[in-house]
Amino acid sequence: MGSLFRSEEMSLCQLFLQSEAAYACVSELGELGLVQFRDLNPDVNAFQRKFVNEVRRCDEMERKLRYLEKEIKKDGIPMLDTGESPEAPQPREMIDLEATFEKLENELREVNQNAEALKRNYLELTELKHILRKTQVFFDEMADSHREEEQVNLLGEEGIRAGGAGAQGQNLKLGFVAGVILRERLPAFERMLWRACRGNVFLRQAMIEDPLEDPSTGDKVYKSVFIIFFQGDQLKTRVKKICEGFRATLYPCPEAPTDRREMAMGVMTRIEDLHTVLGQTQDHRHRVLVAAAKNLKNWFVKVRKIKAIYHTLNLFNLDVTQKCLIAECWVPLLDFETIQIALRRGTERSGSSVPPILNRMETFEDPPTYNRTNKFTHAFQALINAYGVASYREMNPAPYTIITFPFLFAVMFGDLGHGTIMALFGLWMVLKEKPLAAKKSDNEIWNIFFGGRYIIFLMGVFSMYTGFVYNDIFSKSLNVFGSAWSINYNTSTVMSNKALQLDPAGADYAQTPYPVGLDPVWQVAPLNKIIFQNAYKMKISIIFGVIHMLFGVFVGLFNHRYFKNKMAIYCEFIPQVIFLVFLFFYMTLLMFIKWVKYSASSKIVAYSAGCAPSILITFINMVLFKAPDENNGDCSPFMFAGQQGLQKFLVVVALLCVPWMLLAKPILIMRGRKEAAVSISELMCLIIKILAFNGDADGLNQHNNATGTQGAQQPPAQQQGGAGHGHDNEEMSEIFIHQGIHTIEYVLGSVSHTASYLRLWALSLAHAQLAEVLWNMVLQNGLKQDGWIGGIALWAVFAFWAVLTVGILVLMEGLSAFLHTLRLHWVEFQSKFYAGLGYAFQPFSFEVILESSSSSSED
Repeated sequence: MGSLFRSEEMSLCQLFLQSEAAYACVSELGELGLVQFRDLNPDVNAFQRKFVNEVRRCDEMERKLRYLEKEIKKDGIPMLDTGESPEAPQPREMIDLEATFEKLENELREVNQNAEALKRNYLELTELKHILRKTQVFFDEMADSHREEEQVNLLGEEGIRAGGAGAQGQNLKLGFVAGVILRERLPAFERMLWRACRGNVFLRQAMIEDPLEDPSTGDKVYKSVFIIFFQGDQLKTRVKKICEGFRATLYPCPEAPTDRREMAMGVMTRIEDLHTVLGQTQDHRHRVLVAAAKNLKNWFVKVRKIKAIYHTLNLFNLDVTQKCLIAECWVPLLDFETIQIALRRGTERSGSSVPPILNRMETFEDPPTYNRTNKFTHAFQALINAYGVASYREMNPAPYTIITFPFLFAVMFGDLGHGTIMALFGLWMVLKEKPLAAKKSDNEIWNIFFGGRYIIFLMGVFSMYTGFVYNDIFSKSLNVFGSAWSINYNTSTVMSNKALQLDPAGADYAQTPYPVGLDPVWQVAPLNKIIFQNAYKMKISIIFGVIHMLFGVFVGLFNHRYFKNKMAIYCEFIPQVIFLVFLFFYMTLLMFIKWVKYSASSKIVAYSAGCAPSILITFINMVLFKAPDENNGDCSPFMFAGQQGLQKFLVVVALLCVPWMLLAKPILIMRGRKEAAVSISELMCLIIKILAFNGDADGLNQHNNATGTQGAQQPPAQQQGGAGHGHDNEEMSEIFIHQGIHTIEYVLGSVSHTASYLRLWALSLAHAQLAEVLWNMVLQNGLKQDGWIGGIALWAVFAFWAVLTVGILVLMEGLSAFLHTLRLHWVEFQSKFYAGLGYAFQPFSFEVILESSSSSSED
């Protein structure tokens, strides 16, 4: 839990592994997931690395497994997933895996090819069966009395007479071709025949009612049978070319009826035989796929682990003897012993006698940031990392966000009913997280909701609390403790006035405040409600905002103390706190003083509610050094004695903090550089004296006593605390510019950020008003109906109201409040102490690799 407040301490280590033990050791580190390796061959091409052949073999095995997976999914066979992760197999087992995958792929491809050939043959026979059936009808019609009319239409009367005379009584004989074509191509096919053959062909067609299966794609297609009559070889050639262009399939069709019947009987016999063979082929294919489905998940895990290990080994270097692999890696110091145990375990598995060596290295490189999280804190850490990964050992905002994020959200969303809906939804995801996580939905929105289930649950619980404080449940109030107000009006007064105001100074108020939250009477006081809630929620928004920002400034103090940056403490932290406290925290104190001191029932005129000065006007007059108007009868513009003098002192000190923040740090850096330069010059003079006296210590001491030089005994400027603290290589002009930007950002940001917290007030009022509008304009209409019609109407109106409540007030308003809360944390809170300029610790972990691989394969 300590690493959640500040990232883990990391160390750069050098790892020496014997070549025979390297695979097993890296496998153990992958299971552990606590080591981030560095690439020691950045200039080497990926195809020129040592283990590129092993990676290619893994790619080939993965390709074969994806082919098996596709075929298994095509048949709808469930794949066994035990949830276990088998260990990475030894390198010698790769040969057995390759042989197994090769055998399965070849067998499956052969079965598929045979099945496709059988299906194609089955399709041809089925089409031929339909052709023989349909053409029988065509020929029967041609044998009728309409034969002469069709010949006349085809050739014309003159053609028949001329043909008859020229052939000297020889009978005219028409040729024909028969086939099948896709139904959607038939109209264009018919038009092309008419145009290309100039109307000298006769086409008959009939639809095949049942769809046919395409053997290549497995899709269902609809086709039609056609027969084309023509005369002459020239037309025959032209017709066949058109059929070929439209991908029509032609089949032989005997002209004699007896031959057609015999062919049809043979076709039916062959179809029955093919159907039997196809069933046996499908059964064999199914058995092969079922056997493969039992082990497919484990095979994928094994191959991906092998591939990840060899990818990691390609990051290593070989020593000169070619017997040892050298790696550099980042490791958390707390897990140093655990990593060494894993390395020893890998060495024992490989049977090597040479133990691995893990040495810590000194480096000036910034280590990666590693914040150890669990399933509860992971979502909150993800919110912070979305803004920027923390710098190494920088204070982490995540643990504070666990409380402040749902609380500030609830201030804007506060409604007991809506909060209950959100809390129940989050609680359901928390209780069902194991089965829900196992489903791995492709819906990105659902994955976001499920990943933030603990955030949603906390936001709902905090919203229930603030809704109870606001006494607001679906725009109505709960009278739990009994109201402290009473209506002292007679009947005529109530009936003759549409709206009445409650007077807290009179007998209407019992002078005993509601124990928790708001009195329910405010819900039925339309004239008082908005005015009271405006003032109440506006003030608490400013109070929460100032406290939140002050907390952020104080968190920054821990950064300065950890990095031993005393200059930042004296030149930045102290003036920042003084500026924020003396101006804006003082304004919040005035709010508390006003609440405590002034009352509507006060018998002293100066302390009555009408004499309470405006906090905003008081603050503006304070900053502008403007004297308030004192000509207000018995009412005083000040809340306590000496307020005006105190305010002038606070403003003057706050204004002095601006040049303090602007100039102190650059001046100290400049002074430290001058002292360092003097020390270096004195050191150079001492070296020259030593060389001049040729090692004569007595003469040198006499010279030093004469000149009074004590430069050799002066400590460097950095040891005296006047160092530049990381600004040694930066120009002074740039330091002044950067400090000016930071000062202006903080001073102006303190004003704008304080005003930005007013969104807590604005969204809270908007949410309450939307809920009230939905109640008055939707649900209230259903409650006014009487009788059984009213019951049906109430059911329909309630359904409509519930949909609008969940869709608008819970989802849309919840998303709006979430985004505003996120902005308050990223900008107003984290800008006070959080740089977020680091990079995340990305260890070599099989769990992460397998999770990313499975998600990418599903996409």
